[in-house]
Amino acid sequence: MAGQAPRKKAPPRGLLSTLARDVRGNTLAMMAMFMIPLTGLVGSAVDMSRLYVAKTRLQQACDAGALAGRKGMAYTNSSALDADAVAQAQAFFANNFRKDTTSPATTGYLGTTNVGFTPTKTADNQVAGTATATVPMTVSKILGTSTVTLNVTCEARYDVADTDVMFVLDTTGSMACLASQTAGCNPTVRTYTRPDGTTGYYAQEVNGSKLSGVRTAVLNFYDTVAASADPSTHIRYGFVTYTSTVNAGFAVSEVSPTDPTYSAIPNYPLYLVNKWTYNSRYLLGDANRGSASDTTYNNVRYSACTAATGRSPASGYSTNGEATQYTLASFQYNSGQSGTNGLGTCRITGQPLKPNWRYGAKEWDVAPFVMNQTKGVADPTKITGATSKWQGCLEERATTSGATSFSQKNLPPDLDPDLIPNFDTATKWRPMWPDVVYYRGNNTTADSGSTGTGTNASNPYGDSTSTTVTGQWTALNLYQNISAGYVSCGKPVQRLDTLTRDQVEDYVTASDFVPQGGTYHDVGMIWGTRMLSPYGIFAKDTATWPGRNAPNRYIVFMTDGDMSPNDDLYGLYGIESYDKRVANGSSGNLTTYTNFHNKRFLAECEAAKARNIKVFVIGFGQTLTTELTNCASDDQAYYASDNKSLDAAFQKIAKQVAMLRVSK
Repeated sequence: MAGQAPRKKAPPRGLLSTLARDVRGNTLAMMAMFMIPLTGLVGSAVDMSRLYVAKTRLQQACDAGALAGRKGMAYTNSSALDADAVAQAQAFFANNFRKDTTSPATTGYLGTTNVGFTPTKTADNQVAGTATATVPMTVSKILGTSTVTLNVTCEARYDVADTDVMFVLDTTGSMACLASQTAGCNPTVRTYTRPDGTTGYYAQEVNGSKLSGVRTAVLNFYDTVAASADPSTHIRYGFVTYTSTVNAGFAVSEVSPTDPTYSAIPNYPLYLVNKWTYNSRYLLGDANRGSASDTTYNNVRYSACTAATGRSPASGYSTNGEATQYTLASFQYNSGQSGTNGLGTCRITGQPLKPNWRYGAKEWDVAPFVMNQTKGVADPTKITGATSKWQGCLEERATTSGATSFSQKNLPPDLDPDLIPNFDTATKWRPMWPDVVYYRGNNTTADSGSTGTGTNASNPYGDSTSTTVTGQWTALNLYQNISAGYVSCGKPVQRLDTLTRDQVEDYVTASDFVPQGGTYHDVGMIWGTRMLSPYGIFAKDTATWPGRNAPNRYIVFMTDGDMSPNDDLYGLYGIESYDKRVANGSSGNLTTYTNFHNKRFLAECEAAKARNIKVFVIGFGQTLTTELTNCASDDQAYYASDNKSLDAAFQKIAKQVAMLRVSK
């Protein structure tokens, strides 16, 4: 084209320049260059995941081992963990950090090696543990890390919420024997001095007795729970020792307001009756004791002769239990004598007398008996100047006689743990007064004088000299009735309180914590529930601590025998053969009596559980009957064959009272 300059050619490119401009295939080269660091990163992620899983499982196994070790730990003064606890801890750890069964050559989970677990006992009686394991790396080996060693720690403890525990303990005569002595144990009855200075009776314990096992088990229970509590925990304990009655009278008096309607004695407790009717005796007057005899006096004045007549002593009886009625048989004046000052021969007839007692129901004023604890009061059924002191045992308040079923919505006063006494006598308790209680055979009433239905002329005081229990005219306070268990009054109950170990030990080792009496399970459960109920007369004892949740409440009920009522025994319901308060006239049929009392026992067990009280029952050398098993909360009935297994049962219960948890 005209006027257009020719185009210049580009110079030829060199090899290197060509390669520099050619980007095809660079990605592959870059991938090759970054493969090594990428491999390390991916391998680290994989192995970090393995380490996380392994450490999580190792921690779980450590926790499981510590929990098992703490649960199985025996309370000892040693700083080292006992062998049984170590074995349980190791077993639970191994079960939770098992071998990889798909790789038999490896020793632990995910092929770990050098797996170890060491449980130890802490200074505050808990269980700590240290677990280790070496984890093999996979991809990370490329970066030179072939293994990583893991270390974890753990600690388990029993922890206790605010807790109330009421021990209801059978302290009947058979507790003096060994658990293995199902028959043939006839302990000797001994005397002891009660804390108030009076004389009591008990069955002498054999070496290794069941009651000695109870003492040990209770203290070990206390130690186990105490070791689990933190400084903010409130734990209260109470005790009910039971036979055919419970010594709860002073506890009732302590919580009772005074009766404003009873002015005879100031400050008399409203919750106790001030008069009560007992199977007793009272004087009808005099009965002749032997034949009359005459005495002649010569040369005495007529006035002196008549002055010698009358009763001597004028009232009552002499110290030997006698009196004499003197009457003028005749007076003959001497010759020439007359008038009151006249002399003559005086003939006096003397008729020896004795008390004529009527045996039957008699109401006595009990207020002086209850209130006068220093010197006691005169026994109104004796002429010897004997005095009585109330020991604190009670007759129960009103009940429904002959009942074999009970509605929890309408329990009779004796079975209602929440009923607070009022001015109605049916709602109040009655002091046991065995000194004024007497057997009288099968009679509604019976007189002891020579003109009555029987006689006890061999004793000038009108008292029976029989050594046969329940014999006619026999007083319940006589040795033979006490030694045979026909009347008993055990150790006073201990109201709920934050007791120290020394206080608990003092209670179970006291001089009056002794075996005596017969077995009435309903008696113990009635008072155990009543003293632990959050609504009754002892509600303040078991009240919730300020700013805290309501306490957990437990009854630990221990017995070594079947229910064994006796219709001639004087106990919580009087003398059943006379009073008919429970069996409603089914006299003489002890099987029927047992059924009545068992129904009451089970009704009170249900009353406890209805108040959110957990009931533990222990049969000690005693097969767990249907009633004992049904009384317990679910799966909480235990059998103990000897002192060692009793302690083990108490420990199982103590560990449930305490709450097991992982603390670290």
